[in-house]
Amino acid sequence: MPRYVPEDSLKSPRFTGPSTFARLPHVRTLAEVDLAVVGVPFDTGVTYRAGGRFGPNAVRAASVMLRPYNTNLEVAPFEVLSCVDYGDVSIVPGYTERSYANIEADVAPIVEAGVVPLLIGGDHACTLPHLRATRSRGPVAVIDFDSHTDAWDSYFGEKYNHGTWMRRAIEEGLVDVAHSIEVGLRGSIYGAEDWTGLRTELGLEYLTTEEVLRAGPEATATAIRARVGDRPAFISFDIDVVDPAFAPGTGTPEPGGLSAHDALAIVRALRGIDFVGFDVVEVIPAYDPSDLTSFLAANLAYEMLSLVALRRLGR
Repeated sequence: MPRYVPEDSLKSPRFTGPSTFARLPHVRTLAEVDLAVVGVPFDTGVTYRAGGRFGPNAVRAASVMLRPYNTNLEVAPFEVLSCVDYGDVSIVPGYTERSYANIEADVAPIVEAGVVPLLIGGDHACTLPHLRATRSRGPVAVIDFDSHTDAWDSYFGEKYNHGTWMRRAIEEGLVDVAHSIEVGLRGSIYGAEDWTGLRTELGLEYLTTEEVLRAGPEATATAIRARVGDRPAFISFDIDVVDPAFAPGTGTPEPGGLSAHDALAIVRALRGIDFVGFDVVEVIPAYDPSDLTSFLAANLAYEMLSLVALRRLGR
């Protein structure tokens, strides 16, 4: 039996005890740990709505409803993996690059210890230090679920924010661009080159929301797996790729997105990939009084850790 497992919700009510992801123990150790959930309460990089600093707590609160058996993937992940809630990174509110240094300093030892980090943001700007923390694994194939490219050179003349992290990560040699893909692009843009430049300038592949909806979840996942191949990979899931009808609590909502069902189905169909890390970002609970967004984010994270469990089992 794994060392660290969730509290048994058949023995104690879900609304009791400290708020940790899936009621896992809050343990600041990497010994005998396979996967660590880390909160990254950073929202200094946003260009529209702020409030993502409260995302990790909201997702943790929603995650108490997660149960130990994943029916779709037919796996009990917590019987395979020793998982902990590692707590939050101590970011520096209002100071992007100092926060980046703190995030990388906290997450890099997790990766280097062979533990998979599952990071709960926070705005999408924090994915740059998340990827910096994976340097020991070499450039990684990034699967970016997002309605926006986040590959602009600058926003308001600034190089580090949630609209530029992908370009910075590529420039820093953190992304294996030949095996990376952006999934779910949609909405109005400044010019056609905002999308086409991903291929012609940066070497990234992409699927628009319309292409995903026409293909369906399984075909979309097949295309993603073909792109990634056998490379170590990192999922970055911006909750705004999901239609705001299902996930209104986010910073830059774009109508006409994926359903909650299709988002979950695509993620769980990414079986067999060697994942070295994950993040779920851009949850802003203040814009969703029903907590739909937080519940979806918690379930997406659960599917991600279930994929790690399946790979450990050789399935």
